[in-house]
Parts: sequence; structure tokens; C-alpha cells
Amino acid sequence: MKTVIQTYKMMFGRNPRTAASLLIFWMNIFRAETCHRSEYLSVRNECCPMCPPGNRVRTDCTEYRSTSCQPCYEGTYMNQLNGLRNCLTCTNCGAGSGLKIHTACTTTSDTVCEPLEGFYCLDPPGSGCMTAREHTTCKPGQYISQKGTAFRDTVCSECSDGTYSNGTLTSCRTTHNVNHCSFS
Repeated sequence: MKTVIQTYKMMFGRNPRTAASLLIFWMNIFRAETCHRSEYLSVRNECCPMCPPGNRVRTDCTEYRSTSCQPCYEGTYMNQLNGLRNCLTCTNCGAGSGLKIHTACTTTSDTVCEPLEGFYCLDPPGSGCMTAREHTTCKPGQYISQKGTAFRDTVCSECSDGTYSNGTLTSCRTTHNVNHCSFS
């Protein structure tokens, strides 16, 4: 910075107005890289105060006024301090994708989805469910060795010789050989 000031003095001599204007210009450029964590860089290269969660930027700050914020519209949210012009769109938990709403969207938090009954979540537990798949259906000759849950698929196992299942049982049943006597 000292070098920049010395360069201005050499270029503009003792004209403080010109040197000060250029100095302010360069300081604004350097300031763009040093906005505080609670500020954002506006289109005018101003460090402006961010909007709180649940809001978005309506107008950037100027040297005469602060940032103007506007609440998020229904169906949108913003969960952190921001300098964005638009809120984020709430996640849709469509039944067609095997999901239902666990926690509804608010202006400060996104929708949290969970799998419908008979489906399991493919995403890691803890952050809601974005993708679900229908539980596997066991076939005749198989039994349900592990019932599916919201985060785990059904596990099917083969019946051993001499046993059977229609695919809906949790264990195989023994087949009975019945000899039929015929009378002549």
C-alpha cells in the first residue's frame, strides 16, 4: 500500500483531490477481497451487510443506505446470512418419487423428506431423504430374511430343499409328502 501511495504522489504531485480519488478507487478494489464474513460484495464493489436467514437482498447498500432485505416468498427459503437476490426453492417430496414430507419447508429451512411406507432411502441417514426406492419383493421359493426399513432394503433368502415360501413369509415352511392310498 505504501508503494501505491508513493506512486500517486509521483504521478499527481501535490493535487490531493486527484490522488485521494484514485486512492479511494484502489482501496475499494482491495477491500473487495476483504469484506467481513457478515458482508457480501455488491455489484458496485461495496461491502454490504448480508440479509438474515429467511430473507434475500432487495437492493444493495450504498454509501448512504444499508442493504434492503425482503422476506422469502412461499415455497422458497434461505437458511443462512446471504447476499443473494433470490431465495432457494423448497424441495418437493413427491409421492411419485417414493417420498413424503417429514418436516415442511419454512422461510428459514428446506423441506425434509422421508420415504413412503414400502420404500427405503438411498441417501445417508441424517440429512433427510432425496432419493427413495421401493423395497425388493421376494419371489416364490424365497423368504424375507431381513425386513426392509426406511434406510435398508428387504433381504430375500432362498428356501432350502424340502421347504417353501410364497415370498411373503419370514421363514420357509416344510413341505409335507402325503401318500394317497387308492382303493380298488
